[in-house]
Amino acid sequence: AIILVHWLLTVWGCMSYMLPSSYAWGNFSVLAVGIWAIVQRDSLDAITMFLTGLLLTVLTDIIHISIFYPSHDFLSDAKRFSIGMAIFSLLLKPVSCYLVYRMYRERGGE
Repeated sequence: AIILVHWLLTVWGCMSYMLPSSYAWGNFSVLAVGIWAIVQRDSLDAITMFLTGLLLTVLTDIIHISIFYPSHDFLSDAKRFSIGMAIFSLLLKPVSCYLVYRMYRERGGE
């Protein structure tokens, strides 16, 4: 569910081409690591990399949104929706990090 929600929000966040391609590459690569963590349920490394990636994308998303946020004059409805979904994804990431951390603990992490 975490992967699906963040994938959908990232796709919607990239709809209006307002954010650079590094936003999409960073988020989709972390989601690919998340798929690896789902497939290998016994791997502690996979879930650790997924959690680390989520934490790093929180920082990079803040930077991307703050640098590339357009002025009020250039906000169309599509851009407003796109940036809203990117911000919603950013706000949801701490909850996702907590849930992934619980999975990390269940797999035997300290």
